[in-house]
Amino acid sequence: MSDLKLNTEEITAALQKNLKDFTPDLSKQQVGVVEEVGDGIARVSGLPMVAVNEMLEFESGTIGLALNLDEDFIGAVVLGEVDVIEEGQTVKATGSILSVPVGDGLLGRVVNALGEPLDDKGAITNSVRRRMEVQAPGITGRKPVHEPLQTGIKSVDSLIPVGRGQRELIIGDRKTGKTTIAIDTIINQKGLGVKCIYVAIGQKASTVAQTVATLEEFGAMEYTVVVVAAASEPAPFKYLAPYAGCAMGQEWMDNGQHALVVYDDLSKQAEAYRQMALLLRRPPGREAYPGDVFYLHSRLLERAAKLSDEKGAGSLTALPIIETKAGDVSAYIPTNVISITDGQIYLQDDLFKSGIRPAVDVGISVSRVGSAAQIPAMKTAVGTLKADLQQFRELESFAAFGSDLDAVSQAQLDRGYRLTELLKQGINRPMSVQEQVVSLYAGTSGKLDEIPIEDVNRFETELLEYMNSRHSDLLSKIASEGSVPEEELESCVSAFASSFVCQWSAPSGY
Repeated sequence: MSDLKLNTEEITAALQKNLKDFTPDLSKQQVGVVEEVGDGIARVSGLPMVAVNEMLEFESGTIGLALNLDEDFIGAVVLGEVDVIEEGQTVKATGSILSVPVGDGLLGRVVNALGEPLDDKGAITNSVRRRMEVQAPGITGRKPVHEPLQTGIKSVDSLIPVGRGQRELIIGDRKTGKTTIAIDTIINQKGLGVKCIYVAIGQKASTVAQTVATLEEFGAMEYTVVVVAAASEPAPFKYLAPYAGCAMGQEWMDNGQHALVVYDDLSKQAEAYRQMALLLRRPPGREAYPGDVFYLHSRLLERAAKLSDEKGAGSLTALPIIETKAGDVSAYIPTNVISITDGQIYLQDDLFKSGIRPAVDVGISVSRVGSAAQIPAMKTAVGTLKADLQQFRELESFAAFGSDLDAVSQAQLDRGYRLTELLKQGINRPMSVQEQVVSLYAGTSGKLDEIPIEDVNRFETELLEYMNSRHSDLLSKIASEGSVPEEELESCVSAFASSFVCQWSAPSGY
């Protein structure tokens, strides 16, 4: 026993070495326990101070989002790998409400619903974090929509104008060109100082890749961020993606800039929310959607606004997309979103199949902002275009019975066919507002009445070439001032129309 002598100096040195970096800390931490997990949902006990939308951290490092705050349990959706979470594991409250990176560093990037990059271009720099859900601007912080947001699509800018700060719904069956209208609008913002966010919800990854390639081809990715929650991703990501895109747009709006956000599409977000709500054991309502599905979209779309001058006069324009089934706009989600938005662009399957593209139904489509979002030159050019087209649709269905029409009705029918042809537009070919003014004025002032329908597109192409080469100063004036003397426009278009008609009517051997 005498060999076992304790060397107190060595013990003291060892203790001092191990305690050198120890700092006493009296911090308290909330810790809960996973009671049940499955289908991407975890039920957690404990954590009495947790808030809605607060992030929870599981033992594995996976993040959860607290959504249900019941008396005994917290219902949390898992934002990541579920298989590593087991019953009995501890859960920590982070004290942080869900946020995403925002700012100019996101331009040109493809990110997921949490703002994490998906494009192999490295980490996101030049960004700050912002809460995903914030209160929408109040009534006094807004001003009426008055600046046009040019979509570059003739049938929209002339008949259903969209203004900065507006919420305009794009609605129609699948494969009727809804996404095309949204993407063309983004492409048309080049050089106009509008930063864009395209939110793809529940789409195939290959479809999103194709959309990103289109935006890159036309140089639109320079001012666009793409937020993706692909079809293969869990429901919580599809639910969160629109809020992430909205937060990014609000950052620019609050800094006095202009932003455009496209939600493609909110039908799939509502379905993802329904799935989550049923798994969280919330009571189902109409079509099995939870009772707060209206609030799901209203709190998102109300964040689009045109801010007052005191708040920097920035704007966030929203183009939500809703997919209908067999043209049923009276279904639950379509009626909800129609009631929240400032108008809708309705795309009809029959028009699309008959070759009228974009397949905008002029009768049902409406902009509640109206001509307040149009420049004076466009108002001059449009004239009675909407009424003419609506009368044409009625006459066309009447003429289908083979009835004889009087001369006035026949003239209306003939002009309607030409106006319909004039409003057709190719994919990814948005048109500048000054060219639209010239083209539409030619139609509404009767310059196309004597031209065969098959020559309308050639007339338009050659008219725009003529105006760009001979009267570029007039086009520049429309672009810069927004107005044009009607007499000047009339003389230019008439001069071209007379020469075009002569060319068309000249004998082949002339």
